[in-house]
Amino acid sequence: MLWEEWRMAGTTIFDLGPQAGVVARLVVAVPDARLTAGTPCPVWSVGDLLGHLAGLSVAFRDAARKDLGVTTDTAPGQAAPALPADWREVLPGVLGELAEAWRDPAAWGGTTRAGGVDLPGVVAGAVAADELVVHGWDLARATGQDYVPDPVALRAAHSFLEAAAADGDRGGGIFGPIVPVPDDAPLLERVLGLSGRDPRWTPSARP
Repeated sequence: MLWEEWRMAGTTIFDLGPQAGVVARLVVAVPDARLTAGTPCPVWSVGDLLGHLAGLSVAFRDAARKDLGVTTDTAPGQAAPALPADWREVLPGVLGELAEAWRDPAAWGGTTRAGGVDLPGVVAGAVAADELVVHGWDLARATGQDYVPDPVALRAAHSFLEAAAADGDRGGGIFGPIVPVPDDAPLLERVLGLSGRDPRWTPSARP
């Protein structure tokens, strides 16, 4: 139901490049000393989060290309991939590849797969935006960096998360319980709440 409604709503193609660039800049600024620090994802360190970002970037790149296989079949609940030693070069590279793959209009059509789930291309693109926006905030908050997400990707993430919440399946069960956020809160905070994040999280707040 969620996916059909999404298509009926006339969701448009947009460029994931600006948000991928935001995340890439955060990545290269992460100090080695923070790799073991906590993140808003309770069971993940910064290093784990970087590994997850690398894995999802490859997965959504391949989803855009309709290159289905191991990378697109891995369920999101599995352990974060190991962080490669040259992550400061590898991760910005695959983020760039992800953005370029989604610049092909064919990526947004038909059906593809991500996280082991078959879904319309237009939904997969929105999920990719949501992943980059939310995990970009995770990384920035955990490493003490400023964070200004791309407004287009932010709006796409909010629209997707609202639809997922209204559908009642929480986007396939990959998000935590919604954190209440005031209706007049900034859009980023509303996105974070819908994703199961507490916008007030700080490193010292790690459980």
